Amino acid sequence: MIADIYYKFLEIINSQAFLRSFFDNRFYLILLVIVLMRMKYTTYRSMWMSALVNIPGTLLHEFMHYFVGMLLNAHPCNFTVFPRRGEDGTYVMGSVGFRNVTFYNAVPASMAPLLLLPIGFFINRYFLPQMIPTFVNYVLYVLLQTIIIENAMPSRADFRVAGMYISGVLMYGFIFVSLFLML
Repeated sequence: MIADIYYKFLEIINSQAFLRSFFDNRFYLILLVIVLMRMKYTTYRSMWMSALVNIPGTLLHEFMHYFVGMLLNAHPCNFTVFPRRGEDGTYVMGSVGFRNVTFYNAVPASMAPLLLLPIGFFINRYFLPQMIPTFVNYVLYVLLQTIIIENAMPSRADFRVAGMYISGVLMYGFIFVSLFLML
């Protein structure tokens, strides 16, 4: 009885008509993202439950800091994705420490999570069309993209580190504007 209901449900959500209407309607996409985000925010009552839900994204975010810091000689010295209470009472989900933050590496190392955006775009452009169109695959795709895009956003601490060296901000600002004007 329950198995029959389960298989009937799978048959409905994986039917071509349902999938076509679901994939082609942005309302469902937005609804799904909001539901996923609400589910995530309900875990914030518990630091450990929140950490469990946030670890995949925190790992991506902090890895980008670590990777760019390593490339630009910032000397990463610690890496953690375990939560701790910050000085202001909020939870810090992860961090990367550096021993050699200078004017030329502060901005790129602190804004490194933004590099997740091209990765998310690449997944959308090249992997989504290759996926077998099932409801579960679509939900997993939306979950993955939500994690990637949400964790691509630099934190307040990231902006503080980037702003420590005004000469680096001006240098990278000039480079960014110059590249933008060349397009």
